Amino acid sequence: MRTFFITIVLVTTCVAARAVPVGTIDINHTGYGASGLLRVWGGGIDGSYVTGGIYMLDKTDGTGEGTLWPNGPLGSFCIELTESPPKTTFPYDVVMLEEAHNPTGFLGEPIGSQKAGYLSELWDAFFDPKWVGTSPFTSQQNSDAEAFAAAVWEIIYEDLPADVNGWDVTVDGTTGDLGFRCTSADTATANQWLWSLGNGSKANTRALVYDGWQDFLVEVPEPATIALLGLGVLSLLRRKRRA
Repeated sequence: MRTFFITIVLVTTCVAARAVPVGTIDINHTGYGASGLLRVWGGGIDGSYVTGGIYMLDKTDGTGEGTLWPNGPLGSFCIELTESPPKTTFPYDVVMLEEAHNPTGFLGEPIGSQKAGYLSELWDAFFDPKWVGTSPFTSQQNSDAEAFAAAVWEIIYEDLPADVNGWDVTVDGTTGDLGFRCTSADTATANQWLWSLGNGSKANTRALVYDGWQDFLVEVPEPATIALLGLGVLSLLRRKRRA
């Protein structure tokens, strides 16, 4: 009886640790918005160049909260350095950001509410929708989107500092394979943004996750934006009926 009881407890713990999807979203990676190449150490990468900035996704379907995003282009940021973006359409889970797992094999546990809060505050304060779309982008837009990606990875891969002034994208402050640092980016801007966090408003963010492909950080569209998109669709349908 004692062995049976222990087994049940372990199984229950594993199930409880899984993120509960709030919807699904069918997406495919189609290219990049404003972005650049950073040289990265940490999170499973040792001095390689990676694309930092907007990952453009093509959204074609969804369920639950996945229906909040209109079909078409969707701008996102990578939250999993060692995974590749999907080359064909896959049904990703939409999960609350704090429940998204940190990159497999490195941190293991969910991102957690404190890191999720920093990421959502970073998005609300410094994300620029002009980074989303197709080129051309200005050099400043590319540089800022790149710095934003560095700040995202700093939050995800580093241990939480005692206060926000402990963030530094130029220094790996975590032992072992964990941690993050980068060069070939506007690291001063990334650090200034990180040091400003802690008391600001937060964007309504989610994680898009799929085991085996890169996970993404996205913002849920504002209700007013969704309503306007809906009105646009209705207007288009009316025109077709009149025709």
